[in-house]
Amino acid sequence: MKYQDNITEIASLQPDYLGFIFHEPSPRYFAGSIPELPKSIKKVGVFVDEKVEYIAQQIEKHKLTVIQLHGHESPEMCRLLKSTKAQVVKVFSFKDKFDFEVLTPYEDVCDYFLFDTKGILPGGNGYLFDWSVLNNYPSTKPFFLSGGIGLDQIDKLREFQNSEASKYCYAIDVNSKFEIEAGLKDIQKLKEFKNKTI
Repeated sequence: MKYQDNITEIASLQPDYLGFIFHEPSPRYFAGSIPELPKSIKKVGVFVDEKVEYIAQQIEKHKLTVIQLHGHESPEMCRLLKSTKAQVVKVFSFKDKFDFEVLTPYEDVCDYFLFDTKGILPGGNGYLFDWSVLNNYPSTKPFFLSGGIGLDQIDKLREFQNSEASKYCYAIDVNSKFEIEAGLKDIQKLKEFKNKTI
């Protein structure tokens, strides 16, 4: 999310989470102030290879309840960030396959994993990865499914949700497929998505 009026508009749909990107190179970079949101909506700060101090400042400034780490953050950094009391989501990107062993050092220092599609940018590339790879998920850590999910994937999502791969899927993360422009979400498309998936 990027624009004040759009944030308020999308918040009316009562999503579980709203994300704010604190990565300056991103066209979705958030430099404003977050309007008052319903307490049920968790505010997510998205960071890419930032210093712990900067992340802690943004948590305090914006009252973030979740931080999503989209870079090469170490397990030790995740451990330090857990002391902020914000929930920690560590992102891992897929292409055609994935070495699940890389998750092991993060098991005890993150609240959730997020699986996204490997692309040119740290996120928001708008492409799907092969969700069947998650049939081999070796953990019980709940995860977010991300990467190019839009209205065209409704049937595929239903199929996924009925598969073994979705056993620990906690949330569906949507972004670029619901944008009018970077950071500006299309409320009609999101309403349709919500109506068809809940």
